[in-house]
Amino acid sequence: MTKKLKILFLCTGNSCRSQMAEGWARALKGDLIEAYSAGIETHGLNPNAVKVMAEAGVDISRQTSKNVSTLLDIPFDYVVTVCGHANENCPFFPGSAKVVHVGFEDPPAMAKRVEGEEAKLDCYRRVRDEIQKFVEKLPGVISERQ
Repeated sequence: MTKKLKILFLCTGNSCRSQMAEGWARALKGDLIEAYSAGIETHGLNPNAVKVMAEAGVDISRQTSKNVSTLLDIPFDYVVTVCGHANENCPFFPGSAKVVHVGFEDPPAMAKRVEGEEAKLDCYRRVRDEIQKFVEKLPGVISERQ
């Protein structure tokens, strides 16, 4: 049996993009990847992220917003930063964790620029789908980015 890769998806508040990435990794690559998510800060789980992931058949409602400092003892193989702020402020990880940046737009910020509930949810759906496409290519796509 092959050892699962331990991958941490890291963003600023661990409320949306990193949560989606963790959910997709568990749903699509659970046989290959032990997925985690965390933030430089904790902002709580974004209800719109939960909603659009549920639309796609992935339940992230039981995931919690975690600060990266609580996970520093886990020997990650990869830390994938999913936003620019997390990439710029990524903490040092002991061991051999490789940090890879794969940025996605911030759905809450995008949603502020549009009117109407459905248009706002479409911002989350777009990023959800982009993250899904990225996760579908794991683990190969991150080893290429080193």
